Amino acid sequence: MFEIRIICDPVDTDDVVAALDRTFTTGAATVYPTRDGQRNRLYIRADHRSTPEPAWPTPEQAYADAPSISNEIGWTTETSAHTPIGQGLDRDYFLRKAAVLDRMALTADGRDADDIALAATEAGHILMRLDDTALTCDPRHYIRHQYAHWTRNN
Repeated sequence: MFEIRIICDPVDTDDVVAALDRTFTTGAATVYPTRDGQRNRLYIRADHRSTPEPAWPTPEQAYADAPSISNEIGWTTETSAHTPIGQGLDRDYFLRKAAVLDRMALTADGRDADDIALAATEAGHILMRLDDTALTCDPRHYIRHQYAHWTRNN
């Protein structure tokens, strides 16, 4: 159990409490105005959620039926090059791009390995924001989980 203290704008109070409730097991929020009366002070007792983490597939499981890395690089390049400006790319694009970066990071060595791993992690963060997930996990595990699910259902 731990306590969280947050200072926020009054209009954000409900959203902040809801986000904390999705992330942690929380008690009731106690709300007080700040000294200047412009913002709210929130005090919340919380604990980590007791729900188990999903079983993450290994890279071998997630990418068992994946096309070759060179084919996926070709597909992502072609897709982004032929998507009209302002139309936007769909979730499949971001998932496949994240997956190919993750796969490249798994096989990289030498001085580029850290840069590729960082790119894969950032692609995972983008995918998680796109999915608006409440999970707090390693973004690369999330990529593998979503890719395995996507390949089973497509």
